[in-house]
Amino acid sequence: MKRLQINYVLIALFGGFLGFGKVQAQDTIPLNFQQAVEIALSKNLEYSIQENNLEILKKEKQVAALSHLPSAGVTSNFLRQSGQQFQQVEGEIVVTNVTNEIVSSNLNVNMPVFNSGRRILDTQSAKLALEAGEKGVERAKQQVVFDVSRRYLQVLLDQELLRIATENLENQKQQLIQIEGFVNAGLRTISDLYNQQSEVARLESVKVDAEIQFENDLWSLTEYLQLEPGVVPVLELVDPIREASSFEGLELMQLYEMAQKSRQDLNQQGLLATSYKKDFQAIRAMYYPRINAFYNYNTFFTSLDERTLREQLLKIYPQNTIGLSLTIPIFSNFQSRLDATRSKTIYQNQLLRKESIERKVFQDVKLAHQNYLAAVRKESNSKVQVLAAEEAFKAVSERFRLGLSSFVDIATANQTMVRAKADQAQAVYTLYFQEVLMKYALGTLEY
Repeated sequence: MKRLQINYVLIALFGGFLGFGKVQAQDTIPLNFQQAVEIALSKNLEYSIQENNLEILKKEKQVAALSHLPSAGVTSNFLRQSGQQFQQVEGEIVVTNVTNEIVSSNLNVNMPVFNSGRRILDTQSAKLALEAGEKGVERAKQQVVFDVSRRYLQVLLDQELLRIATENLENQKQQLIQIEGFVNAGLRTISDLYNQQSEVARLESVKVDAEIQFENDLWSLTEYLQLEPGVVPVLELVDPIREASSFEGLELMQLYEMAQKSRQDLNQQGLLATSYKKDFQAIRAMYYPRINAFYNYNTFFTSLDERTLREQLLKIYPQNTIGLSLTIPIFSNFQSRLDATRSKTIYQNQLLRKESIERKVFQDVKLAHQNYLAAVRKESNSKVQVLAAEEAFKAVSERFRLGLSSFVDIATANQTMVRAKADQAQAVYTLYFQEVLMKYALGTLEY
């Protein structure tokens, strides 16, 4: 008996020491689910990469749209030539050793006239790629929401299980006090007292295990949110009890059709496949002749001419050239064929990815639907289980008080009731999570 008491005291001191250490070493911040998601979105690596890539896709679309306009450029040269210079004087070429300072300017304007539709294909491809990028960002956001939901709900479940363990421990401590009174009055044997002390010590260990599980899962959430070291969130509770679900009564194929329309990653793969097809067609257009219109304006100034800079640049030496250029590809060392083959392979690989995602979507919906239906049944059964266990415990407790039941009976009834409450908490939060998982599988998850 003394050994049991000593163990009981040690466990209590150890738990108190842990609690005191946490208070001293950690800062707590209140946090609700929406705030947790916002923090995760601001720090999640994959989501940030998707957003950064989206900015590039926006610029690529802009460039593709502007490619339909002429391109223009201005060049200027400033140079000095020293040495023998050739000049034409009165019909003769005169060679003199002088220094010639030259200023030249050139304006070039180019406009594609015909390139087998490559500009149109590039524009369409860039637009589709941008839409695919937006779908990817949205799916990455849903992934973050799902990850936070899973960790957030697990912490709340651990918190509820810890509450049940603490409440059960306190009840059994009160039961221990009653048994001590019965033993002192000669109504119970000393063995009942020993058994109850053993049960209390066991429940102390159960509580410690629940605390450790709670701390571990809370750390997992804290790490995912990348909070500052020593900062621990205090989570706002959510109400896992739901009156009705929008998924009840829906068949698997109905859910799959919903997923085909809503899953952003599936839509993304389809858009990318079409975009890569446009890229392939645009590269194949390089096999055919191309026609470009151009305009050039050239002028220059030389120090060998005594007229002014303005007069030479604007009146004496300007030249205007306008025309069309025809480019006929004949042999480019198979570079164009290599580019076309590479682009075709990318397109074919994308089709394979799209097919793989389609299969994955069906599997995700099927598994989520099965688990959801199972969770609904378990949640319903757990209500009956808790009600029956509570009534049984009340009856056994009364019989034990009257001396008609043994310690084994009341201990068994109590363990059954506590297990039923824990199972109910597990079932309720599991069903809540399965609804989140269903929305994630269908692509309709929001926050």
